[in-house]
Amino acid sequence: MPKNIWLLIIGTAIHVTGASFIWPLNTIYMHNELGKSLAFAGMILMLNQGAAIVGNLTGGYLFDKFGGYKTIVSGTTIALAAALGLTVYNTILPYALFLIMIGFGAGILHPAMFAMASSVWPEGGRRAFNSIYVAQNLGVAIGASLGGFVAAYSFSYIFIANAIVYVLFFLFVLFTFKPMEKKFDANAYTSVLDQGIKIVNKSAFTGLMILSIGFFLCWIAYVQWQSTIASYTQDQGIPVEQYSLLWTINGFLIVLAQPLVKLLAHYVPSPKNHIFIGNAIFLVSFIYLLFAESFAHFAAAMVIITLGEMLVWPAVPTLANDLAPKGQTGFYQGITNSVATAGRMMGPVLGGLVVDFYTIHVLFYGLIILLFIPFITTFMYDKNVQKPEKTAA
Repeated sequence: MPKNIWLLIIGTAIHVTGASFIWPLNTIYMHNELGKSLAFAGMILMLNQGAAIVGNLTGGYLFDKFGGYKTIVSGTTIALAAALGLTVYNTILPYALFLIMIGFGAGILHPAMFAMASSVWPEGGRRAFNSIYVAQNLGVAIGASLGGFVAAYSFSYIFIANAIVYVLFFLFVLFTFKPMEKKFDANAYTSVLDQGIKIVNKSAFTGLMILSIGFFLCWIAYVQWQSTIASYTQDQGIPVEQYSLLWTINGFLIVLAQPLVKLLAHYVPSPKNHIFIGNAIFLVSFIYLLFAESFAHFAAAMVIITLGEMLVWPAVPTLANDLAPKGQTGFYQGITNSVATAGRMMGPVLGGLVVDFYTIHVLFYGLIILLFIPFITTFMYDKNVQKPEKTAA
């Protein structure tokens, strides 16, 4: 791989390591440390993800207008300012405001990092994007692991560690990303803002909407690991550092199990079948959680759901790409990204409300029922789709 891709990989890993000090512990901090309800914590996380959606759209637009370097510096500056603020003010009101700022700043970074990977290594194709994806998961594994151990001493140290890593990332970007800016094709990446909402192929768009319903529900279930399940592990007497280790398992397993995914893709090439298999694995994980009481049980459940994640998350954008008419690939990918973020927004709120009024096991039973719907939507989405025109008219 080119040197610039390695710089992007290192930068991504540093950034996600810093972010992973905080995001797995947000619900634990707000519920267990600040005494707020799970529904309230879910609402704050919803606002964080809402800001991330705005940041995603803004980041894509800024990349088109000003290039990757200025866009990434802008997003990093916003996130860094919020991270520094958290080291001083971390009661609930400033915590919520700074969390929203971090969501917006980090949201700007994501499309810009992927777009810059494409612009500096256009011949890399999927390998360029996959390298950033793997770097993200490596950052999750390292950050979540370190964050849990730091939080065991004091949550205040978590905010300091997060700020230090953001400072390192800012300096890394400032001194290494500028040379990548020399030339980039302004048409190589088009933001959702510039795509418009013209529906070229109604049957394909309808199919995408049907597919997205199942995708949304999968995210509603998955995000409980960052919210209600996080708090539930504390109720079960599992230390915060052990909970963070669950995300270390998640990140490293995604990185290390890539050969296994490639082997499965060789024998089962259909992304549609990947969703069927992955969603079945999601179901097994939540059934298993009904009986989870120890760290070993939760670790096993995390391994199971991670195996499902590795199949479902890449498959949906792949099917969206297959559905997209010529010239609307970015628009369709923007929809799938927004659907995933919407699931991350609504999941903590809905899960928190159920647990606040009932119990965590009622939530698990509800999610098990909901996870049968993606089987239906995946089966139906392409039944009446007219093949989109991919060639130039």
